Amino acid sequence: MKLPSKVTPYKESTIAKFPVVLELLEKNDMTPQELYAKVRKSKIKNISEFVEVLDCLYAMNKIKIDEEVLHYVG
Repeated sequence: MKLPSKVTPYKESTIAKFPVVLELLEKNDMTPQELYAKVRKSKIKNISEFVEVLDCLYAMNKIKIDEEVLHYVG
């Protein structure tokens, strides 16, 4: 996980990518494949970054997974 520091600017950190994913899931529930297809063109550059973001959001109870569908937890 990339945290903001002197070496890593906030825009390149994992934390900066949370709002991108959460905004999409707030509107619609999606499978990981659908979500990745939408975010890979914006800030998330590769699949490992995407998985890191999902891991963090899941650990913080911001998203949940039910039968391969991601849901926003408000």
